[in-house]
Amino acid sequence: MNPTSSPALPGSSLDARRRRRELDRLADGGADSVVDVLVVGLGATGAGAALDAATRGLTVAAIDAHDLAFGTSRWSSKLIHGGLRYLASGQLDVAHESAVERGILMERTAPHLVRAQPFVLPLTPLVSRGQAALARAGFLAGDLLRVGARTSRSTLPQPRTLSAVETRHLAPALRPTGLRGGLLSWDGRLSDDARLVTAIARTAAAYGARVLTRTRALELHRDGALVRDETTGQELRIRARTVINAAGVWAGGLVEDVRLRPSRGTHLVLRSEDLGRLSAGLHIPIPGETNRFVLVLPQGDGRVYVGLTDEPVDGDIPDVPEVPETDIGFLLDVLGSALDVTVHRADVVGAFAGLRPLLDTRDAAGRTADISRRHAVLTSPSGVVTVVGGKLTTYRRMAQDAVDAVVTAGDLTAGPCRTASVPLVGAARPRVLAGLDVPARLVHRYGSEAPAVHALGLEDPALARPVVPGHPVTGAELVWAVRHEGALDTSDLLDRRTRIGLVPEDRAAAEEAARGALAQSAQVR
Repeated sequence: MNPTSSPALPGSSLDARRRRRELDRLADGGADSVVDVLVVGLGATGAGAALDAATRGLTVAAIDAHDLAFGTSRWSSKLIHGGLRYLASGQLDVAHESAVERGILMERTAPHLVRAQPFVLPLTPLVSRGQAALARAGFLAGDLLRVGARTSRSTLPQPRTLSAVETRHLAPALRPTGLRGGLLSWDGRLSDDARLVTAIARTAAAYGARVLTRTRALELHRDGALVRDETTGQELRIRARTVINAAGVWAGGLVEDVRLRPSRGTHLVLRSEDLGRLSAGLHIPIPGETNRFVLVLPQGDGRVYVGLTDEPVDGDIPDVPEVPETDIGFLLDVLGSALDVTVHRADVVGAFAGLRPLLDTRDAAGRTADISRRHAVLTSPSGVVTVVGGKLTTYRRMAQDAVDAVVTAGDLTAGPCRTASVPLVGAARPRVLAGLDVPARLVHRYGSEAPAVHALGLEDPALARPVVPGHPVTGAELVWAVRHEGALDTSDLLDRRTRIGLVPEDRAAAEEAARGALAQSAQVR
């Protein structure tokens, strides 16, 4: 391979050959087939636990029945929250923790993936002056959280009040009738939540973790797990000194005494032209609620996300949650309360839902929206450590607490947690990223690796072209995902390494390019 196409962090490349080789080493029964920590689940928290343990000097295997970010971690609002909602509900510790973790991501570990996002809360006739004053006080309190977390003002600007003219300049789609102005605030936003998980997993691999997708845990025990290679059907036993169950909403299916109360968060996908030019996201108050909003999130790729709901889910947990029409109707109704344009059901080109793995405490009653987002680390009688609850923003702290627990439970010799200062694959100082002579969109998704991705298109002009008309993802990005990011099939490429698949029409148009990338990369091996 051309040196310009090599990843920036040695040992971080994931591909089918490496996966096969590391599975074979775990199955052969040799001295290095026993690991210190087995992590089950490769969402943000599981990948984070693998990175945390590996950077402490522990040997690690991390498995998932499907792919990186297959579950809840790819269905978020793509926001790195500073904890304002939790402050409003009196959860000061959760709010502070969120603000601290946001600052770590934005300034140290993933500045290429997390940037400041402006939001406008429009002061429509449905927002009383009392509600507006409460929201303004909340945004100022949120800025105090930023100060307490020691996040720079240059990273997150100060909130302020907007005139009606300024408000419509940022969001022309707002209805002008009765608009008194707006409140401008800032929070962290991911370029892509699934890309964050991929970066965490690859960084863990660079520190020696064995990252194994398509490897399903059939049984968990104190000393390892019986697993099945989903690509071949072969069963093998992975031996480990300790086990972390980070399977999210599926965690209770692996450890019997873990009780969860999943909550569904639904988002709609719209074409950007349906809402006009949006220079900021929107917080649209939900009628009858004092501290809940519908978010309108422009993505910069011709799409806008609108979300989200918070509805309890009963029964079996599906691999991919379905979006009920009631959720779609609710979100469209709230949109209609503030916009001057009418968004019809036919304008919804895609929708997705994620299930939050909320801990079911016996005193919890009422709505899942009222359940605390604090995470919990639980050790079962069998000795398996399970981490549940929390949210994407605090994945690193959740992982730290889980690894602390297994170090204690397994009497492991390990160094202190280092992940607050370990940059993820692609991370670099803002001035370094700004100086890269490649398209800014690539920098926001690949960071310091963007020149290597761009070089693939220079070597083969066919790879420089978008794979779907009107969407910016190129063939080079698909090839990169196969060679370096562990993508094994078209779903990995279209649904997680890129988000083309969020719109079924686009997904169908990109299938041929995805198959071509897999075939081309297979020839290079």
